[in-house]
Amino acid sequence: MSITGYRRPLTIAAAVVALLSLAAVGGVMAIAAAGSAAPAWMTSLALYGLPAAFLAMLVLVVDAVVQRRRK
Repeated sequence: MSITGYRRPLTIAAAVVALLSLAAVGGVMAIAAAGSAAPAWMTSLALYGLPAAFLAMLVLVVDAVVQRRRK
């Protein structure tokens, strides 16, 4: 991999984490609407997945800005 070869895997990972987290949010809301409690893993994924994906995307944006300024 080149020095910037981490961008594509990080982008894919962030997108997958974001989609799984959004699905977990929907699952938690559906389970709560049914009057039950969601499993801890689902709640944790819903709570921590979106911020983690957002931070990964923020890192990618800052890296793109830095790379653009170097040229």
